Amino acid sequence: MNDFIGVRSKKKLGQVFLVNEKVAEAEAAHCYGKVVLEVGPGLGMLTRALCSNAKKVIAVEKDYALYMTLKHEIGVKNIHLINKDFMKTTDDEIGLKEIDILISNIPYNLSSSIIEWLAQKKMQAVLCLQKEFVDHMLAKPDTRNYSKLSVITSLQFRVTKIMNVPKGNFRPIPKVDSVVIYLKPIGDALRKRDAELIGLLMLHKKKTLRNAIVDSHAHLSMSKDELRAIAQKVPQNGRRVFKLTPAEILGTAQLLDTLLK
Repeated sequence: MNDFIGVRSKKKLGQVFLVNEKVAEAEAAHCYGKVVLEVGPGLGMLTRALCSNAKKVIAVEKDYALYMTLKHEIGVKNIHLINKDFMKTTDDEIGLKEIDILISNIPYNLSSSIIEWLAQKKMQAVLCLQKEFVDHMLAKPDTRNYSKLSVITSLQFRVTKIMNVPKGNFRPIPKVDSVVIYLKPIGDALRKRDAELIGLLMLHKKKTLRNAIVDSHAHLSMSKDELRAIAQKVPQNGRRVFKLTPAEILGTAQLLDTLLK
């Protein structure tokens, strides 16, 4: 069934609707007295819980039908609804300066984009995400799930797991379970170039650092011989990439950027 209380979910928007109030209440416990941003409020179960605790809720919903449903059904004064694609909103449109925290059950297809946005804005968040995505976020060096996402997340956030959310808590029921996490920004957001080079290195994570650099020749538009010469100048080039810590991978990416210029 894709219909739930008269609203049909849209697959192209990645819509699944939370139907467990206890999950919503657990997420909303992090917003007492705060100005909260919610992305993709859907049918509003989390929205209502947020409005009960928050000073103000700014909810951005792309789907016009859902936006109108929320506008008519949520009759509280501390909510500001915006009908727009969140990734196309401006800081002024959402009132970024007054927002304290983002709390959302975001569509899975926006996970990476939202994480990048949070890093750029240095904003804390409570998010319900796909379990597999969270497993990669939390993965440590020398483990199967260690990936570009693990490295980039570790360098920009302190992540705390709050609770597991089995797939039966949503309608329509998705194919995967979810996890609610809390993210606290640490340090500065990564430069785009550093993130790109980290991605290249982790693309060849099972290889030695030396070979990972050489095998990135197509992406770097350089010959293998040129990259072999550069790789010789990189410390620990005989270690396998997936055994390096996030800090070591970032340091390598920054040095590589300098050597490539």
